[in-house]
Amino acid sequence: MGKRERLSGNEAVAIALRQINPDVFPAFPITPSTEIPQYFASFVANGQVDTEFIPVESEHSSMSAAIGASAAGARSLTATSSCGLAYMWEELYIAASNRLPLALALVNRALSGPININCDHSDSMGARDAGWIQIYAENNQEAYDNMVQAYRISEHADVRLPIMICQDGFITSHAVENIELLDDAEVKNFVGEYEPENYLLNPECPMAVGPYAITDYYMEAKRSQAEGMKHVPAVVEEVAKEFAKVSGREYGLFESYCMEDAERAVVMIGSAAGTTKDAIDRLREQGEKVGLVKIRLFRPFPADEIAETLKNVKAVAIMDRAESYTNHGGPLGADVMSALYRAKADALAVNYIYGLGGRDVRVEDMEGVFEALKQMIADGDAGETYRYLGIRE
Repeated sequence: MGKRERLSGNEAVAIALRQINPDVFPAFPITPSTEIPQYFASFVANGQVDTEFIPVESEHSSMSAAIGASAAGARSLTATSSCGLAYMWEELYIAASNRLPLALALVNRALSGPININCDHSDSMGARDAGWIQIYAENNQEAYDNMVQAYRISEHADVRLPIMICQDGFITSHAVENIELLDDAEVKNFVGEYEPENYLLNPECPMAVGPYAITDYYMEAKRSQAEGMKHVPAVVEEVAKEFAKVSGREYGLFESYCMEDAERAVVMIGSAAGTTKDAIDRLREQGEKVGLVKIRLFRPFPADEIAETLKNVKAVAIMDRAESYTNHGGPLGADVMSALYRAKADALAVNYIYGLGGRDVRVEDMEGVFEALKQMIADGDAGETYRYLGIRE
């Protein structure tokens, strides 16, 4: 039986990791992810885990150590935010290209400059093409549940890719919510023991990790990564079904909220989905047919499934908490609009940039977005498709 607790998102993730009991956890502090290794270090000191906890000199080193441990056959992870993720950029590609199923607990924070320690998705969106699986959480419960499922996904024989479990800095990482934890034994049984097939410390199978790839081999290595990514959606859904059996909580590639008859919809990632649900509830009481598609799995991107969910809407707003500086919108906007185009969808679409650097997003703001969608339908024209929400002009 699970038990109710009041926890911050960081503490919830740290508890999930205690229950998983990984082999190696190298860490370097950076706001707002510092609490994850801080909490975990106390578990190590108290003898609650067998993990080798390694304080390192930088985020580049923390990912390097996690890669080395994973290549050696250990279940490893690290945690970071913002500039810490940027500092380990080179290593992200190495982890993915070596098909190492390690985990990263990422607490989303704006990248400098200007210097800012609050939430947006510029850090993880910058790494979206590094070859990592990316899963995002709306709230503390989801952050905990996603971490419990992480290794089952990344270590799957058809996948074997690193996984990034993302939550919004301060909004979920430090805010305290009521959540339900699984029993330690339930998590241990669900995650299982790590049994790598190929690893450096296997004396029966000498091997190299990360060798130089000449022209004759490099493309095939990249195609291998892409093939692994193709299997991720099915594995995510398979693991989610098994998780629902032990937790009673259901997850998919994304969540559809009031989409059955929606004529206007919002697509977004992260904690602002909760605010949007409140706006939808208000508008539904007034008879408005509005809905939400909340992305959980962003990499790989479930384009066909999202296009199918949006096939009957007349207008859609795609909300990005990161800029791409393309003059056309953000990364989520590009992916969703591409999916709609390939599906030959008729929906009018607009891309909003919102919440950068922790800018607050209110229920009234999201009601305004739905009102703008209503006007687009009335006009029969999306108008300016690249907009900012809540900006001082």
